[in-house]
Amino acid sequence: MNFSILLGSRLAAAVLGLLSILSGELSAADTPARVLRAGAFAIDITPTKFPVSSSGSMTHRTADGAHDPLHARCLVLDNGETKIALVTCDSCMIPREIYDAAKQQASQATGIPTDHILCSATHTHTAVTVGPTFQSLVQVDYLGFLAQRIAEGIIQAHSQLEPARVGWAVGNNPRQVFNRRWFLRPGTPIADPFDHGTDTVRMNPAANSKSLLQPAGPVDPEIPVLAVQAIDGRPIALWANYSLHYVGGVPANSLSADYYGEFAQQFAGLIDARKTKPAFVATMTNGTSGDINNVNFFEGRMSQQPFEQIRLVAVDVANSAHVAYQRVEYEDWVPIKMQEAEIELGVRRPDAEELARAEKLIEDAGPGPWTDQRLIYANETLDMAKYPATVQVKLQAIRIGGLGIVSSPCETFVETGLAIKKKSPLKPTFTIELANGYNGYLPTPEQHALGGYETWRAKSSYLAVDAASQIQETLLRLLDEVAR
Repeated sequence: MNFSILLGSRLAAAVLGLLSILSGELSAADTPARVLRAGAFAIDITPTKFPVSSSGSMTHRTADGAHDPLHARCLVLDNGETKIALVTCDSCMIPREIYDAAKQQASQATGIPTDHILCSATHTHTAVTVGPTFQSLVQVDYLGFLAQRIAEGIIQAHSQLEPARVGWAVGNNPRQVFNRRWFLRPGTPIADPFDHGTDTVRMNPAANSKSLLQPAGPVDPEIPVLAVQAIDGRPIALWANYSLHYVGGVPANSLSADYYGEFAQQFAGLIDARKTKPAFVATMTNGTSGDINNVNFFEGRMSQQPFEQIRLVAVDVANSAHVAYQRVEYEDWVPIKMQEAEIELGVRRPDAEELARAEKLIEDAGPGPWTDQRLIYANETLDMAKYPATVQVKLQAIRIGGLGIVSSPCETFVETGLAIKKKSPLKPTFTIELANGYNGYLPTPEQHALGGYETWRAKSSYLAVDAASQIQETLLRLLDEVAR
């Protein structure tokens, strides 16, 4: 082979290799770094006029004022590829139509797809009535205001997007959660409003009673936290989750955000973030608490002055969340994925015999309002006869880095939440309940078989017995999709 030709070919190859390396370095240098941005805003949703209908009771009641403000707390995350919004409202439950209207308004203003917005209610039992349950009257003139304020909160959070970092950790607090469904000693009568006499558990029995045998289910003491901070370390938001129904201890004529609002204040104080600009937003979302409350049935507890138990619980849970918060390791950029699905679920409607019994009870008693549970549920039976045979429910799954979040539109039993955590491909994972609508209690099939308040058919509990299984299966499928 001609030596000059060989040398020339080797030189050409070397030059091409060098150019390739330099080209790669230039391409890498020219490629912009991926940036995560976040913005958070808490918008006031307290009604501007009183009195208003107050939710959370089997009888209609009105509130003359608000002890503390109600908020819709909003967080927007944008990793340059996917943009999502999380919203949590100080409300007992919110029908899907209100959320859908708010999402549509927010989407038009921000470009966030409606299926990338998760809206939920905290389940405070002292907020404005926006959904028909039992004998509470819907505060119709508040509905448009609520939808608009939710949208405005998302829009404001979006306008505050700035480079940010995110991280997560899991805290624990077993002191404030107790299963409220109990097996009682043999021979203890358990009544039900339908006179079936088949219930084997009682909700909220007398604490430390000799009739108590054991709880009918577990608890979930975990407190997962999602923390968001600016690049300079300024805290932007904290999204926590705890499976506690609510606390209560609020006078009947007052609105309150319950412990969810107090938690936000307490946590902000723990990290010295009450005066940051833009304002730091701390949020407590409700996990899976359909069968969980704050009463220690094993021992009982001292009665407290109004709002005092709320403060005690909020302080304790905020401290536990703060311990987890201190373990958070932040990342400058994470993958964000979100999937949404609608499924059709059956409705438990009354048969002809049940309708005839309900009609006779109401006819004999005369017009309401009623305080007798037999009459209250007779009226619910008449209302349930008007329900469709099936309903559509909206479910969502979110991946933020290695963290998984799913939604449920129900008062979900803790067993379902624990099963999702165990089987999820993302660790940790938590459920935000009462999200994107309201479809009543969600007992597992096993808990349905035990009976009890949460299974009694009403506007607060009407889904088919297999609904929990279908929801769990769908959420796990969505988690598999976003985990890929």
